[in-house]
Amino acid sequence: PWGFWLLCVASAPARGDSGGKARSCAEVRQLYGAKGFSLSGVPQAEISGEHLRICPQGYTCCTSEMEENFANKSQSEFEAMMKEAGRSVQATLTAQHRSFDSYFQDLLNKSEKALYDAFPSIYGELYTQNVKVFKDLYSELRRYYRSSNINLEEALNEFWTRLLERLFKLLNPQYHITDEYLDCMVKHAEQHKPFGEVPRELKVKATRAFIAARSYAQGFLVGSDVVRKVSQVSLSHECTRAIMKLMYCPHCRGMSSVRPCNNYCLNVVKGCLANQADLNTEWKYLMDSLIGVADRIDGPYNVDTVIGTIHVRIAEAISNLQENKDSITSKVFQGCGNPKISTKGSSSEDKKRRGKVALEAKSSAQALEMLVLDAKGNLTALKTYWITLPSSLCSKKVMASSASDDKCWNGMTKGSYLPQVMGDGLANQINNPEVEVDITKPDMTIRQQIMQLKIMTNRLGNANIGNDVDFQDTSDDMSGSGSGDSCPDDVCGKRLSKSPSTRQPETNAIPKQSGHGVNGASSRSLPSASLLLLLPVAGIAAQHLWR
Repeated sequence: PWGFWLLCVASAPARGDSGGKARSCAEVRQLYGAKGFSLSGVPQAEISGEHLRICPQGYTCCTSEMEENFANKSQSEFEAMMKEAGRSVQATLTAQHRSFDSYFQDLLNKSEKALYDAFPSIYGELYTQNVKVFKDLYSELRRYYRSSNINLEEALNEFWTRLLERLFKLLNPQYHITDEYLDCMVKHAEQHKPFGEVPRELKVKATRAFIAARSYAQGFLVGSDVVRKVSQVSLSHECTRAIMKLMYCPHCRGMSSVRPCNNYCLNVVKGCLANQADLNTEWKYLMDSLIGVADRIDGPYNVDTVIGTIHVRIAEAISNLQENKDSITSKVFQGCGNPKISTKGSSSEDKKRRGKVALEAKSSAQALEMLVLDAKGNLTALKTYWITLPSSLCSKKVMASSASDDKCWNGMTKGSYLPQVMGDGLANQINNPEVEVDITKPDMTIRQQIMQLKIMTNRLGNANIGNDVDFQDTSDDMSGSGSGDSCPDDVCGKRLSKSPSTRQPETNAIPKQSGHGVNGASSRSLPSASLLLLLPVAGIAAQHLWR
C-alpha cells in the first residue's frame, strides 16, 4: 500500500490541475500580506522549488524566507489554538469552583450570622462573655476549607473544651474554679457528656462534610491548573515542520482552496500532542472522582444540612448543659473534689438564663442539587478532552475536509490520504508517518502534571470515604488518620491544648491507599512523598542522558 501511495504521489501533476502552465501566485501573495509579512520578493508566478526544506520541492509560490515565516506562523497559530481550547476547559472548571465556593461560603456565613443574631437574646452573658470562642470556631472552619494545615477534628474538640470551661465557670459563679480544676473537669468530660451527643455527632458529620467540600473545591482548581500548564508546552521542531506542511504548504503549491485531508490532519496533531494524550487516563479518573464526591456532597454527607445547622447544634449542646447543670456539676465535684467558695458572690440571673432553642435553618438543598447536577454534566463532557482534542482541532480550527474526501491536501498534493490513523498517546506514535516522535523522551512538564492529577484524585478518593489525607497518623495502624469517626475516645476526650495530637500536618500528603471511582475504591497506590520530591531531579538527569 505504501508503494502504491508513493506511486500516486509521484505520478500527480507537478503543477496541480493546470499542467505545464505556470500559475499565478496572487492568492498566496494576498495570504502572505494578510499575515503581516512584506510582499517584497514574493513571486508573481510559480517558481522552481528546489530551495524548499519543508514543503514538497515541486513548482511553488514560496521562497525560502516565506517558508520559514510560514513555519513560524503555523507554530504560533497552532499553539494559540491549543491555549484557546485549554482556556475553554479552564473557564468551565473555574466557573464550577466559583459556584460551589460561593454556595459553601454563603452557607457558613449564614450559620454564623444566625448564631450572632439569636444567641444574645437566648443565652445572655453565657454568650456575650464568650463571643470569641464562637468566632474562633468559624474562623478555624474557614481556614480548613481554604486548605490551611489545620486538623479539623482537633479544632472542633478544642472548641468544645474551651466552651465547657467558660460555661462551667459562668454557671457556677459561687465557686472559685482554677485552671487545674478545669483540667480535671475536662478529663472527665467524655464520661459525663455535658453537651450530650452533639459534639460527637457534629464531629463525625461536619468532618466528612468539610473534607468532601474542601477536596471537591480543590479538584476543580487542580484540573484547571493542569490544563493551563499543559497548554503552555511548546511544540517540538519536528511538530513545527509537520504543522507547517499541513497548514501552509498547500498555499505554497498554489492550492489555497484545497483543505487538508482529515486523517492526515489527525496524524499530524496526534503526533504533536502525543504527550498530552497520555494525560487521558488520570484526567478521566479525576473527573470520575469529582463526580463521586459531588454525589456524596448532595447525598450521604448532606453538606447543606450539616454546615447550615452548625449554630443550631451548638444551641442544642448549650441547652443540654443548662438543663443538666446540677447533675453534671455533682459528677464533676465527685471526680475532682469541691472547689473553694468564691468571695465575689453570685452573679445576676442574666448569666443563668435558660435558653429556649427555637432556631431555624433555611434549607438551600435545591440550590445544591442544581449545582451538583450542572457540575456532573460538565465533568462528564470533559472526560475525553485530551483524546478528542486532535479531532476537535482538525474539524474546528484546521478546517480539514471530510474523511471520505479524495481531493484534499495529503501533504504532497491534492488527492486521497492512505496511511491509517495512529492511536492516542506517546507509545502509539512510533510509526507515525507525519511526525517523527521519540517515544523514549516523554515531556517532563506533562509527566509532572500527570502526577498532580494522581495526587488530587487520591485526595478525592479518600474524601469519598470520609478520610482527610492532609493529615497522616504517625502510627502504623492509621487510627485517627482523618476519618470523621475513627478518633479514639480516650484521645478525643482529652483537653487538646494540654495534650496535642501526635499527627503532624503534611502538605500534599499521599495516603497509603487511593481511590478513583465514585465508590471510593482504594486499589491504586502512589509513590511516596520522597519520590515526588525527587521527580524534578530525575527529570533533569534523564534529559541529560537523552542528550
